[in-house]
Amino acid sequence: MSYPIEKKLVIAVSSSALFNLDESDRIFRDEGAQAYKESQEKNIDKILPMGVAYPFIRRFLSFNQCFPDEQPVEVVLLSRNSTATGQRVFRSIAHYGLDISRAAFLTGESPFSYIPAFNASLFLTANAEDVRKAVEASYPAGLLLQSKVVDEPDDQGLRIAFDFDGVLADDESERVYKAEGLERFQAFEQEHQAREHNPGLLADLFRKLAGLQTLENARKKTQPDYKPILRTAIITARSAPAHERVITTLHSWGVEADETFFLGGMDKRHILNVFRPHIFFDDQLGHLQAKDLAMVHIPFGVANQR
Repeated sequence: MSYPIEKKLVIAVSSSALFNLDESDRIFRDEGAQAYKESQEKNIDKILPMGVAYPFIRRFLSFNQCFPDEQPVEVVLLSRNSTATGQRVFRSIAHYGLDISRAAFLTGESPFSYIPAFNASLFLTANAEDVRKAVEASYPAGLLLQSKVVDEPDDQGLRIAFDFDGVLADDESERVYKAEGLERFQAFEQEHQAREHNPGLLADLFRKLAGLQTLENARKKTQPDYKPILRTAIITARSAPAHERVITTLHSWGVEADETFFLGGMDKRHILNVFRPHIFFDDQLGHLQAKDLAMVHIPFGVANQR
């Protein structure tokens, strides 16, 4: 029996994240809503090119193919389109064979308020305003940055990487660092190394990903030749001794990452170029400079205050 949506790992995605809508956006900006509508209707059977999030979403949905009885994941389309202009999006979804059946079309309005209604642990979009509104409401949303991501069909694994502070955990420690500097930050973390962090916006996503890995580990025990899909990484600028509190927090949540990197301020691109995540989440734009990876900005907390 499949999981009800309340127990699934649900990711909400906008059409601008899933497909490349550069030409459609240009028409909307330059010629207006009516010209945009007419263009979508005229090109309803013209398949939209893959967007930055496409390789990630395709692999994410593959969990339902591997676990057909449980159907543990779901992707929901949250769109500013109307149902009429959204037809082209759904025809493109069908063309690519993506198992996406639920959607909300808001006809120009921001869809962020429906994130909890669909039990979504993440909303991915290329619309900065929608992300800002969602984060202000404490909803788990991320801004997908422009990059030249190529889907590699022979690579069936799914690699997901996270920053820690301001993403998986709240920004309590970042506030100490910004206000009082590195030395005080290190001392603060040592003083509180036995106390877990409050969860950040993507803590629920990380926990539910761990649930998928539990499914995979159970399958591996009964089918030794089963090759797990998911591999996770935490890539943080922290170093020892501030690493202790990260470990404390993950243990308290009952989860861990497959790979964890405490870089002490080293450029994260050195690790990203090896791990090659299909998506990477960070609260600081300065850490999201790779042009050939799917980079997601989580505009949360003190790191994003001006």
